[in-house]
Formats: sequence, structure tokens, C-alpha cells
Amino acid sequence: MRANGTFSVKAFVPTELKPEPAVTTGLPVGVATMEKHFEGEIAGRSATLFTAAYDQQSGVGTYVAMESFEGSLHGRSGAFNFVHSATTSGSDRTAEFFTIVPSSGTGDLAGISGTGGLGVDADGTHRIRLDYELG
Repeated sequence: MRANGTFSVKAFVPTELKPEPAVTTGLPVGVATMEKHFEGEIAGRSATLFTAAYDQQSGVGTYVAMESFEGSLHGRSGAFNFVHSATTSGSDRTAEFFTIVPSSGTGDLAGISGTGGLGVDADGTHRIRLDYELG
């Protein structure tokens, strides 16, 4: 099944967590927590652990995010984890990865598996797509 939705970032909180041992590279690595709210066929909220090597001035970098979602897909309630990452050179998104974590589903979403994707429209609307199966 395919579920589509939009989301907004309600909180983005950088942490003091630093990789050990410290290694200096061309892009700094940072860690943050995020809270997102979802609407549409995907409705609910998520807590995210977000890691990135990113230059805010040029918009170049890569991120990896682990999200714990709770809410509903097509009216089925529960929770599950998903992971996603992407690289940007400032004006594009490449090397995208998105998967639902196996065995992470609860409630009506127990047994969920699948993939998905994220995107941002020209007007700034954040979109999510899940292609999933319940088994």
C-alpha cells in the first residue's frame, strides 16, 4: 500500500554530543533531536535522532536520521521506526535511502515493512511517502 502525507518540524534541538575520538574533517558532524508532526494518510508524530555532516552556508552535506513514529497509516494505529538519509550539493537530493525497520511495528502496524521517501516542494511543503505491507 502507499500512504502519503505532509509534515512539519515542531522542534530541532542540537545536542552537545560529539564523536570520540575527535576527528577534524572538511565538514563538521553534528547531532540533534527533532519532533515532527504528520498529516494526511500518515497522521501522528515522530521523535528523531538526526546526525549530519553539513555546511549550512553552502547547503552541502549528508544526513542520517532514525525516526520513531506513532500515529496511524490509513486509519491503522500503532508505532514503528524508520531510517532515512540523503546527500545534497546545495540544490539537489541524491543517494536517498529510506526503509522501515523490520520488527519495529506495534498495534495495528505490527509486522509493517517497506520503503518510502521524503521531499520538499518549491513552496516549502515537506512530504512523506510510505510504500508498505502489513504481514
